Amino acid sequence: MAKFRVGRVGEQIKKEISALIQTELKDPRIGFITVTGVDVTGDLSQARVYLSILGSDEQKEATLHALARAKGFLRSELGSRMRLRHTPEIEFRFDSSIAYGSKIEALLQEINKGTHSS
Repeated sequence: MAKFRVGRVGEQIKKEISALIQTELKDPRIGFITVTGVDVTGDLSQARVYLSILGSDEQKEATLHALARAKGFLRSELGSRMRLRHTPEIEFRFDSSIAYGSKIEALLQEINKGTHSS
């Protein structure tokens, strides 16, 4: 039963963090971000937020640094929007699965071009 609650809380955190980043944060270092997932610990004390960030490596680092600076604001806003006894600590991480998937797709297209031209 607790697993279902952790999943629901994770999905709610994902939705709220995504909305907060899009509407409330005005930092120019924050680029185009997609919140791809949230892993919440069983006791709801920590939440790992996985992000897909478009741009160069420098832009990704600047975005991650800006989000780290806004972590307190995001946590307090999350606490006021969600009805939890304790708001989880937020940790931001890169989600490289989308970049990895597009790299694989580009490689497959290269292979297909090679087979069609022979």
